[in-house]
Parts: sequence; C-alpha cells; structure tokens
Amino acid sequence: MSTKPNFQGVPGALTPLLADMFALYLKTKNFHWHISGPHFREYHLLLDAQAAEIFATTDAIAERVRKVGGTTLKSIGQIAKLQRIKDNDAEKVGALDMLRELHEDNVTLAGILREAHEVCDEAGDVASASLLENWIDEAEERAWFLNQTIATD
Repeated sequence: MSTKPNFQGVPGALTPLLADMFALYLKTKNFHWHISGPHFREYHLLLDAQAAEIFATTDAIAERVRKVGGTTLKSIGQIAKLQRIKDNDAEKVGALDMLRELHEDNVTLAGILREAHEVCDEAGDVASASLLENWIDEAEERAWFLNQTIATD
C-alpha cells in the first residue's frame, strides 16, 4: 500500500534550485561570451554546450513546481534573492579561472540538487526525485569535464 505524497516542502526546495540554475546558466554564458586564449574554440564550444544543458532544466523545474501546487520565479530580482550560486561581474577573468569557477559551481550545484532530492524523498515525490537524479548526474558530468579540461599532468 503506497501513501499519498505530501508536496508541501517540494516547491520550497525546487524554486531556489531554479534560481541557482538561472544563475549558473547566465554565468556559463557570460564566460562563453568572454573566454579568450589559445584554446578559445574548444572552451567556447564546451561552455556553450554546458549552458544549453543547464538552460534545458529550467522549464522542467518550473513546471514541476507548478505541478505540485507551488508558484515559481517571477523576476530577475527574485532570482537574485534566492540564488546560492555566486555571480561573477569581474571585468576580466582568465580562461582557466573561468573553468575552475564553473567546476566549483557545478560541484556546489550537485550538492544543492542532492538536498532537494532529500526533500522530495521525504515528501514521497518520486517524480521530482527521479528528475533530480538525472540533473545530479548532469552537474557531476559538467564538473568532471571542466576538471579534466583544467587538469595538469
């Protein structure tokens, strides 16, 4: 006999996650637009692909919040209030520093995703938990690619 899910805490876990996804998306695109150096093409394409993957999750997160009865982000200001992924407004950032920062951000995001997964598990929300498992894997893969790109022998 299964119990009915209690979605009460799920929007409170997913909406800040959505803010983090938008923050990481914009940071990744920012670095994509501003990267330079001898590996420009490789890094430019890597960051573009990663930004697209991050952006693809945003609609699914927002729709999941609505499906479980919550309301979601309404403005850039709300994103700024909720995000835990830090912005980088520096005028000049070196290519390897960009990649290191994005690596750290994706590791942080994987942790945030795991916290949201725990909330969904406790609520009995298997659909949200299942989506989060895929997004955890994607964040870990992005972090791995970035780490391998900046690794030195």
